[in-house]
Amino acid sequence: MNPSPRQTAGEIVARLQGAGFAAFWVGGCVRDFLLSREPQDFDIATDAKPEQVEKLFQKTIPVGKKFGVIIVVENGIQFQVATFRAEADYQDGRRPEKIEFANAEADALRRDFTVNGLFYDPLTGKIHDWVGGEKDLRAKIIRTIGKPEERFGEDHLRLLRAVRFAAQLNFEIEPETFAAIKTLAPKIKIISAERVRDELLKLFRPPHASRGLVLLRDSGLLEFILPELAATTDCEQSPDFHPEGSVFNHICLMLEKMPADADETLPWAVLLHDIAKPVTAEKDVATGKIHFYGHEKVGADMAEKILQRLKFPNRAIEEIVAAVRHHMQFKDVKQMRKATLRRLLLRETFPLELELHRLDCLGSFGDLAHYHFLLEQAEALEKLPAIRPPLLTGNDLIKLGVRPGKKLGELLAEIRELQLADELKTPDEATAWVKNRLILQR
Repeated sequence: MNPSPRQTAGEIVARLQGAGFAAFWVGGCVRDFLLSREPQDFDIATDAKPEQVEKLFQKTIPVGKKFGVIIVVENGIQFQVATFRAEADYQDGRRPEKIEFANAEADALRRDFTVNGLFYDPLTGKIHDWVGGEKDLRAKIIRTIGKPEERFGEDHLRLLRAVRFAAQLNFEIEPETFAAIKTLAPKIKIISAERVRDELLKLFRPPHASRGLVLLRDSGLLEFILPELAATTDCEQSPDFHPEGSVFNHICLMLEKMPADADETLPWAVLLHDIAKPVTAEKDVATGKIHFYGHEKVGADMAEKILQRLKFPNRAIEEIVAAVRHHMQFKDVKQMRKATLRRLLLRETFPLELELHRLDCLGSFGDLAHYHFLLEQAEALEKLPAIRPPLLTGNDLIKLGVRPGKKLGELLAEIRELQLADELKTPDEATAWVKNRLILQR
């Protein structure tokens, strides 16, 4: 059995120290280790220069060698090993113009938040804290190292990272740090869509997704990252359908109910399923009720543009947009014709749509009758494997004398409809039906 990432990270530090260099675990892995969380990865800082690191380890990748960063590959796992450095003269809100190798304390002082500025020696168990990170960990506080304006000015993504860490760790953001985020929130627009997207993917994970959304709103970042979602804050709904109040409240409740193993697309289906309600809202003067006619169709178009703007993969965009477009169909499932219902059940995105529907219900009145009905129907359909593949293909129809074109497509669609309605059950029955239809059309 291969050593664990933690064991291997300790071995890397041991080899560096054995060669006469200082070496520590740094950053998030130390924070998580001290919080009794299993670190996702282990970063190592050392006074060894990149060339010296390369000589000590058999397999390395010079991913950021000019910045002092080398990837060391041990036991099939990649570890970032970085030379202690100081940075200065940030020009673009992301990268420093000046980098110089330094000592461990200077390296700690260049980092973002105090809880991420701790150094740990896994061989001795000693913590090195030059930034007050241990105290803030105990107090559950996110605080910048040094002046907030300076830290956020160096990399504007830190504005969003502060919110993400606060949500993820269930910490509070220190008042001066939070005030700076509010003031500098417009700067987040300078950051590339890909970097913002990657932070949002981490932010909107269970169980902290709902608090993450609230912090995004309260920090002022939401209106610059997802202004369409910010508009839901003041979008009220009729209490007879939505006792929870605004669309924003509804979304927050849904996010709270997400399962721990939620697929990465589910939070985004939740966030975007009612995205068009603010632009489709109409109030009936006579009854006082608020309607959102067609919000699912308008929302699907809006969701697609938002996800494209954030550079989501095409497959993820297709799945999320489909869930947004179809989510209102679920209220009518008990009245659907058998063929229509089966088409819904056989959609590739049905599992995502069904989970979105469940959360939609839990974020409102909590009635799951349609959800359980669909579970029963899906289970029954699983016992009918012959339903899944079409009875005939286009080639089958051509062999029967149907010419390629519009008529062939219409016949295939009609055969599929009859199959889903249980009126045609075998390829032979479908072939006989086609032959009869062709005779009648002569």
